Amino acid sequence: MATSTGTVLWARVGGGFVNLETGAAHGPADPALPPAGEGWSPLLIGGRLVGWTDGQPSPAVARQAAEQGERLAAERRGVLLGRLGHKLRSAVLSLQESARQAAFGRPELLEKLYEQAQEVGRRAAALEAAALDPKDLARGVVIAAMIRSAAPEAVIEIPPEAVVRAPEPVLFEAINRAYEWMGGPGTRLQGQRVGDWWRIEFVSSPDPQPIAAAELGEPLVRLLIDSHCQGWVQTQHGSAVVWLAAA
Repeated sequence: MATSTGTVLWARVGGGFVNLETGAAHGPADPALPPAGEGWSPLLIGGRLVGWTDGQPSPAVARQAAEQGERLAAERRGVLLGRLGHKLRSAVLSLQESARQAAFGRPELLEKLYEQAQEVGRRAAALEAAALDPKDLARGVVIAAMIRSAAPEAVIEIPPEAVVRAPEPVLFEAINRAYEWMGGPGTRLQGQRVGDWWRIEFVSSPDPQPIAAAELGEPLVRLLIDSHCQGWVQTQHGSAVVWLAAA
């Protein structure tokens, strides 16, 4: 999508940007880090960066970027909630059917009930995390110390002085989900300071454990990091990069 004057517009979605014409992603949201190429002007509302344009910046164009970004964020969250809700209903129905059959002559299915109940719990927790409307304010968090709790069997290569700014309960959930997405035990986390950001790379475990559903991986991590922590998530083969604002 271009503006009414035909210029290209990037709209802020959480802590990154989406090109409204091509759907390409760029981030993190930092006035010092414009999209690739030349001629980009920042769009600001109340001092907050809401987008980029290759045309003449104006309050009207900034409002358009902000509105489109809010629309995209709401759409993404709605799609994820719908998919997680569907997965939860499917898991509940499977559990109910196994319980019914076990009660009526198939006691061997009792062995499956605990595992199915665990699956229902995991999917319910994911739905709760996606529906979260956090009230906690962002504050300084020592990221290496948090990772030791959120990703207990990860290999951590992050400086102990690394401090990021985010709502602590949401960040804990996001780190834990990213760890599971990348395969759990053996996942390697490497961190380095880049300007005003900490770049945390999750390198997939050499023996990755499968996650219960694809929605519990990238879509949920992206929602928690982008929307609630105002960070940005990059994906690449075998790894994911999380950008978090330095405190």
